[in-house]
Amino acid sequence: MMFLASDNGGPAAPEILAAVQRANEGHSPAYGADALMAEVTRLVREIFEAPEAEVRLVATGTAANALALGTLTEPWQTVFCHREAHVQEDECGAPEFYTAGAKLTLIGGEHARIDPDALARAISETGAKGVHGVQRGPVSLTQATELGAVYSPAELARITALARAAGLPVHMDGARFANALVSLGTTPAEATWRAGVDVLCLGGTKNGLLGAEAVIFFDPAHVADFDFRRKRGGHLFSKHRYLSAQFAAYLTDGLWLELATRANRAAARLAAGLAGIEGASILHPVEANMVFAALPRRIHRRLRAAGAEYYLWPFEQSLDGDPEAPLTMRLVTDWSMPDEVIDRFLEIAADA
Repeated sequence: MMFLASDNGGPAAPEILAAVQRANEGHSPAYGADALMAEVTRLVREIFEAPEAEVRLVATGTAANALALGTLTEPWQTVFCHREAHVQEDECGAPEFYTAGAKLTLIGGEHARIDPDALARAISETGAKGVHGVQRGPVSLTQATELGAVYSPAELARITALARAAGLPVHMDGARFANALVSLGTTPAEATWRAGVDVLCLGGTKNGLLGAEAVIFFDPAHVADFDFRRKRGGHLFSKHRYLSAQFAAYLTDGLWLELATRANRAAARLAAGLAGIEGASILHPVEANMVFAALPRRIHRRLRAAGAEYYLWPFEQSLDGDPEAPLTMRLVTDWSMPDEVIDRFLEIAADA
């Protein structure tokens, strides 16, 4: 199968399955009081060089982002995010729901990276009407972005400096943070709290876990509020050890970075091959594990007929019509993607 639709569709890593199986032996305290959760916290503090960081686990990225933003945002505030951020495009209003109705202020910028000048204008224009208008709230960044680009530490620092100057916290949606980190070649600390990030939603589900996401508070002052929101929102697992087991294995011996490295390597191979095909073009920087490209419609037809699964991006494009007209696509690789699948995909595209 040539499955390039989403890294959500990939299998769990064998190390994760083995860890869950070990956690299934015997009994354990519930609701996050398990010994494995203590190990997750220890690992996060060590890896991120943040001895006071607090960690909470949930099962989905939407829960992580929405509960974290709910913790940082008052209902009369707005969250500043990119117009193509996941919290805007793909979470069915969950951030607005868990913030009790806060708005999202959408910011432009190339490759789904927030443009600092546009953010500065939006911050300066928000709140001027006093009680008649929404007030400034947190800045939310997506790392890697929804278009496959990565913020460098310097780019992060510029944006977080704007937030700091306005007294605003910074949230990072890190569903693909591991992919961004190995692309940058920097440390977890330099890519988060040292660059001004207050809360990181560290993804695992897209990178080899069964289903677990970590919300990391570099400022522990917000944790108590998050705990109540997580419970009230129905996202506190009773058999929490199965989430803990996944994350403890994920962070041990650099597994999370190894899995992300494999996914990124597959995307780079795919992008390099597509760039050499007549009529193809790469639309955004390939800095993580996503490739956005344009191909003539006839090539898409051949790929689909051969069983390739991927999204036309945007969705509303049709395979019917002029065979030479370009259609744009999103291809996503995961840790398990073999070279043979990439090469077969490229061979079909080239032959078409």
